[in-house]
Amino acid sequence: MAEPQPPAGTGPLAKREARLAWGLLFPTITAVALVVVLPLLAIFWISFKPVELGDLRAPEVVLREDIRGDAEAVGDTPNIRYRLRNSSQEQPITGVTISDTLPEGLRVLELDERCTLSDRDLSCDLGDWEPGFRETLNIPVEVEQAYLTNGLRPQDSPATSTGTASNVLTNSTFTLENFARIFNGEEFFEVLWVTLFYTVFGTIGALLVGLFAALLLNKSFKGQGILRGLYLFPYVAPVIAVAFAWLILFDPFSGSANALLIKMGVTEQSINFFGERPLALIMVTVFEIWRYFPLSFLFILARMQSIDSDMYEAADMDGASPFQQFWYLSVPQLLGILSVLFLLRFIWTFNKFDDIFLLTGGNAGTRTLTVNVYEQAFAVSNIGAGAAVAVVIFGCLLAFSIFFLKYISREEGL
Repeated sequence: MAEPQPPAGTGPLAKREARLAWGLLFPTITAVALVVVLPLLAIFWISFKPVELGDLRAPEVVLREDIRGDAEAVGDTPNIRYRLRNSSQEQPITGVTISDTLPEGLRVLELDERCTLSDRDLSCDLGDWEPGFRETLNIPVEVEQAYLTNGLRPQDSPATSTGTASNVLTNSTFTLENFARIFNGEEFFEVLWVTLFYTVFGTIGALLVGLFAALLLNKSFKGQGILRGLYLFPYVAPVIAVAFAWLILFDPFSGSANALLIKMGVTEQSINFFGERPLALIMVTVFEIWRYFPLSFLFILARMQSIDSDMYEAADMDGASPFQQFWYLSVPQLLGILSVLFLLRFIWTFNKFDDIFLLTGGNAGTRTLTVNVYEQAFAVSNIGAGAAVAVVIFGCLLAFSIFFLKYISREEGL
């Protein structure tokens, strides 16, 4: 009787292949964890911490040492001065100590009761400090000949300090004030509405313009390569260059667009395209469409050129109009790539920061969630609130991605 065979995938060879596969995937998994997962976890952690920009540097003892008084002759009695302070105005420091090695030839005349001297090694236990605490410690000394001979000064052997302080980033203090702050009032919902308007219309507009451009270049004609290269210019050009070009073009005082509109009689006075509500939001959305439609154009054109031309020939023989051919033949073939492009462009546009910041700085009703992250974290110096807004952005995109992949892509057969 033949021996029973082990189930597929459980034999020694399958196990060795599995170990090899995990070994090959380990560098990729590690890179993803370091680049994506760890920063994401850090943002979630900071969003629940009462941390401001100044708290990123842990409290420390700031120590400066110098010698006060004449020390040029034997018998002079200067002071070695230690100026100390707590660098934090909010966090205390416990167990503050300083250590120093005095130069040879300086004889200590009087020692602070908190200090001890062993040979030339000075140690001082200064106890616990309140936030913003300052202290000056003076050690009177007498100059001897050895000090003048060796040429060493107290600054040549800098004093060191120690102390223990609670770091707001690593302690057990958590708060919901960051989320309460960003959800307080109508400001957040106004920013969310601006973000959705910018994202939805920017994404749909980029897809539609890209689709139209792909239809124009789906036929071979002379100069097609040059025109295709011109289509790609907005996407490959540096964003700072094209953003400032738009600002100059639509400047209300010296811009060519305003001069042309006034000359044609469309308007009697200059229009501040990037400084008035709601025109500024419309302009940054148009800029988003113009700058990123080439990406949609490339993907859609590639998919169009892979469609079998026999279908169009048969439809043409049956008397189908060009619009009917596009709607009933091209669109079903393009739904897959359009769905993927919509998902990617929605995520990228929702996260877009540099375009709006360069054009308007978030003013005139163009502040999106990503601009709000920057303003909370750096303009207001509240890192925790900025991280909380970033968490909200992550939650919005996660909810949209789940909804899209569960419902929309299923209808498109993805």
